[in-house]
Amino acid sequence: MPGTPAGAGSSGYCTPRGSIYFHFPGGKDQLVTEAVQLAGERSLALIKSFRGKSARGVASAYLDAWREVLTRSDLSAGCAALAVTVATDSPELLETTSAVFRTWRTELAAALKQGGLKRTDATGFAAVLVAAAEGAVALSRAERSLEPFDAVRRQLLAQATALTKAGRR
Repeated sequence: MPGTPAGAGSSGYCTPRGSIYFHFPGGKDQLVTEAVQLAGERSLALIKSFRGKSARGVASAYLDAWREVLTRSDLSAGCAALAVTVATDSPELLETTSAVFRTWRTELAAALKQGGLKRTDATGFAAVLVAAAEGAVALSRAERSLEPFDAVRRQLLAQATALTKAGRR
């Protein structure tokens, strides 16, 4: 079978370097860009599904999705956009990750506003939610424990509740 090393059988595949450049003429940066964009689009679709929930419900659903990623991966998975942001010096890749994060924040803010927060609170809390979740994922991966994530989750849900109450006054 083409692309299979000798003796590898059907379970081991290698892709010749030239075939990557055939599909991604822009090389590694194009491959990474498309992977980050795909991950961003999938997450955005999930975030859009939070519309109609209370602000606390939006925050909870967003955090629950990240907790599930950590749990299913045995604390080894994280955010592709964050990984690229931290690892690259490429202005093009940084613009790609910036666009992903900006889109998530915008959609979360819209869902939070629909869920009962004032517009300025929704915009600020969306940024806090994304940043805190990303940091909590990194801490949990590093410590090999859900404890840091769960601590951040509790604080964020309390903040969502407080912002909702403040908006009703």
